[in-house]
Amino acid sequence: MIIETHAHYDDEVFDADREIVLSSMCDNGIMYLVNVGASLESTAASIKLAQQYSYIYAAAGVHPSHTDQLNEDNFEWLCEQCKKEKVVAVGEIGLDYHWETPEKDVQKRWFGRQLDLARQIKKPVIIHSRDAAKDTYDIITEKNAAQIGGVIHCYSYSVSMALDYVKMGFYIGIGGVVTFKNSKKVREVVKAVPIENIVLETDSPYLAPEPHRGKRNTSLNLVHIAKEIAAIKMISYDDVVCITTKNARTLYGIYQ
Repeated sequence: MIIETHAHYDDEVFDADREIVLSSMCDNGIMYLVNVGASLESTAASIKLAQQYSYIYAAAGVHPSHTDQLNEDNFEWLCEQCKKEKVVAVGEIGLDYHWETPEKDVQKRWFGRQLDLARQIKKPVIIHSRDAAKDTYDIITEKNAAQIGGVIHCYSYSVSMALDYVKMGFYIGIGGVVTFKNSKKVREVVKAVPIENIVLETDSPYLAPEPHRGKRNTSLNLVHIAKEIAAIKMISYDDVVCITTKNARTLYGIYQ
């Protein structure tokens, strides 16, 4: 049984068949999954899914691309959502400089505020970082986020930085990109990072692995990611599943 550590089943692409897709999880080896908030709206939707399905947990947070919607009033609302019982993490939060907006200062401010929130409520963080390696690392260091813990989602930077995050106690999230033919950097990270510091994720409905690249992604594709990691690290598929499941339980405090 596998734990999906990062998915977005509240996404509109699942509107036509969400119940069918989610109902298939347990029968196909998905023990638990964490639906991750990316905005105020998706945070509310993620919590609703967690309330509907016993095997779904939620993360509450605002993705850097949506930080321009935050203000003191709705941030207070977000704080209250993060305290709810089936919310296991604050996320996804971080920095994304791929686009010109929101402004970097806005992203940095709310990244720091959400890290502070996670420390206050003693829940791990799910870090999104795109084209912002140094600023992400600097803010995590400045905020001493090693005391908070969490996962660097969809990791895309250097081996040396991955190992620095591991030293801080963070997990490295590995998804479908590891199966791509041009994924040399991610494959090097998987080879270098101990399996005890890796968790499996799909980021569904995005980033479907081979052989389904370009199609809508679901957690059922975790098997392809686990097989690729097993091949890279030259260990058994069963070992990858067993160890990463234990890692996910520890990361999110899911011990049922």
